[in-house]
Amino acid sequence: MGDGSDRPLTFKRFSQRFPGVTEAHAALGAATGEAGPLSAREQQLAKLGLCVGAGLESAMKSHVRRALEAGLTREEIEHAILQGVGTLGFSSTVRAWVWATEQMDAEAERSG
Repeated sequence: MGDGSDRPLTFKRFSQRFPGVTEAHAALGAATGEAGPLSAREQQLAKLGLCVGAGLESAMKSHVRRALEAGLTREEIEHAILQGVGTLGFSSTVRAWVWATEQMDAEAERSG
């Protein structure tokens, strides 16, 4: 994720207070990514789905950033989120779409 300047203030503050926990969390994420055959793109699609299902705003925004870095397009991210309608319901899916849209708009603004 680049130099980390795009990370939320809460994450930065938590990382400063508990660097060992943050490092262990990053190592776990790397290990799970390397544990199987999914590409970075496929992993991010799965993680977006998990964030939609669990209703995790901060994680959703983080994985939207990572999905964009992995080469996913806005349309692919939106399509992944849309898959929640039948299982999770309209309101939960729209809520996740709003979070993702906020992050994608912020990333587009940041990149010029």
